[in-house]
Amino acid sequence: MNVLIANQQQRLVVDEERVAAVARQLLTEAGYTQGELSVAVVDDPTIHALNVRHLQHDYPTDVLSFTLLDSPPRIEGEVIVSAETAADNAVDYGWSADSELLLYVIHGVLHLVGYRDKTDDEISEMRAAEARALAAFGVALPSADEARS
Repeated sequence: MNVLIANQQQRLVVDEERVAAVARQLLTEAGYTQGELSVAVVDDPTIHALNVRHLQHDYPTDVLSFTLLDSPPRIEGEVIVSAETAADNAVDYGWSADSELLLYVIHGVLHLVGYRDKTDDEISEMRAAEARALAAFGVALPSADEARS
């Protein structure tokens, strides 16, 4: 499984090896062992423009994910995360911007492998999967995370 990281922002130092390892682990656990995932770390203006272009949402967001091919064991997809949003939200949630950014990557990859977050049950499943993935890499969710919607 090839995971490419494109760090296209200046605000945060990104541990590209860790991001790739987390994404690769999630994909492998979901049965995807072949293919390519691109993870782009961008700024708010960039993710805002992509959010407008692809989802018609006129605001910056934390993460976008796009499945290009889903044919197990092969997957191709893109996850785009905002370093600026991660840095800003990390303060509100009481943990590092690094951990917040990692959460966004995890969230995006989980969408690629089939998780949804529209209903209360789906949100609960997504949050549990996020917590498991973070814990596997030694990161515990802060208590403020309970306030996330």
